[in-house]
Amino acid sequence: MNLSELQLAGRGLLKLADLNEAQVLGLVDLAIELKRRKKAGEHLQNPLLLGKNICLVFQKSSTRTRCATVVAVRDEGGSAEYLGLQDIHFGKKESVADSARVLGRMFDGILFRGFQHSIVEDLAKYAGVPVWNGLTDDWHPTQILADLQTIKEHFGKLKGLTLAFVGDGRNNVCNSLMVGCAMVGINMVNICPPELAPREEVLALALSHAHRNGSSLTVCHDPQRGVQGANVVYTDVWASMGEESLFRQRLELLKPYQVDMQMMKNTGNLDNDQVIFLHCLPAFHDHNTEITESCGALEVSDQVFEAPFSKVFDEAENRMHTIKAMILASLT
Repeated sequence: MNLSELQLAGRGLLKLADLNEAQVLGLVDLAIELKRRKKAGEHLQNPLLLGKNICLVFQKSSTRTRCATVVAVRDEGGSAEYLGLQDIHFGKKESVADSARVLGRMFDGILFRGFQHSIVEDLAKYAGVPVWNGLTDDWHPTQILADLQTIKEHFGKLKGLTLAFVGDGRNNVCNSLMVGCAMVGINMVNICPPELAPREEVLALALSHAHRNGSSLTVCHDPQRGVQGANVVYTDVWASMGEESLFRQRLELLKPYQVDMQMMKNTGNLDNDQVIFLHCLPAFHDHNTEITESCGALEVSDQVFEAPFSKVFDEAENRMHTIKAMILASLT
């Protein structure tokens, strides 16, 4: 485990495109090794973040990102401090720049989860310590690192596989998936309604990486045709945090894009065990939430979500290992 080879010491991570292809692949391999190391208990004998203090600044709530970061840091002997909306004064009593300079004097690194991408950019500009993006409206790099780890663990490789994303084709997860898949040689089909197609600049960025790495990226509006040949079927919620007012509109627009068993069969890879299902969670798949009590399953059927080929909880666990890899690469 040679962290210096990644050449990320002292650097944060705001979006995957800030890295090169070797660094993305290196972080995935490092996360796999850290997962083995944790299960073997080796982190207890030789903690790698001893004395390090990490600040979590969250404008948006989260189960996985918060818990994954806190456990990752504590696993390696460090400390994590959480600041929620009531604890930080961004844009109210204090500018982002001033908050960043204060936090940078006290912490060794900052993980931000919020809305405008410009905020995490300002944090990185002024803090003087590594800043990592735990989600903004535009990008979600830590999620995609966990996705890539999960895919590699299952298939033993990344290059040459095909991933079909089904749903909102211009949200932060899909943006990052397009770039991430292109960087590691995964062919990707972005299956979405025309109204939710990706922004041209994001598509162009992802295509430039795809061309360099010998993979393909296409946008398709026919969900049953688009998933053909997929090894990974991936979906996300239909209305992200901050878009709740659009829920009814999205419900009508995305009904044909629900991932159900028929869609999984249409991949042609279900019978030969060459397809998995992924979701970044939370998922509206059953009748146990306020929303699904009235609407039923949304982006994925319960039958798919609970199937043996669903690897969503491996994926959730891997958030911890990939965030640990990212922090260690920056601070050691």
